[in-house]
Amino acid sequence: MTETLVQGLIHALRGSMGKEAIVFIISMIPIVELRGALLVAGPILGVPVAEAIPLSIIGNIVPVPFILLLITPIFAWMKGTKKLKPLVEKLETRAMSKKDQIEKYEFWGLVLFVGIPLPGTGAWTGSLIAALLGIRFKKAFPAIMLGICMATVIMWFVSYVLLGGVHLLG
Repeated sequence: MTETLVQGLIHALRGSMGKEAIVFIISMIPIVELRGALLVAGPILGVPVAEAIPLSIIGNIVPVPFILLLITPIFAWMKGTKKLKPLVEKLETRAMSKKDQIEKYEFWGLVLFVGIPLPGTGAWTGSLIAALLGIRFKKAFPAIMLGICMATVIMWFVSYVLLGGVHLLG
């Protein structure tokens, strides 16, 4: 599903905007995030690593403060409606099913959760869990930033070294 979403987005945007903008937009999408953006940037779109990394990092960071600061009141409002309540409950249940690592180790758990590129992890889910657990912004935001940096290094290696044919030593 994620692959089809990304392919559809690339196809839809390729004629109307530059490949750098596509990388930026992909990095803001839940589930896909920076991980997908770097996979698309290097091997598929051919965006140079020096451009792809900052675009992906910034795009992945953009939603984080909004999620950390606003998701709790938005969810509370949505729960007050008959149609949106089941959706919110489903999102909360799914996010909270992944809370153990974060709850146990808090800061470092959040760093690892966001930083290790596994299905269901990343800045969006990490921010949602942090907000639902009541982790303060001052603690959650730096942990998520560090996790994004960690994911960047891992995905740079996968996208540009393993898949992109770039050699580490020249």
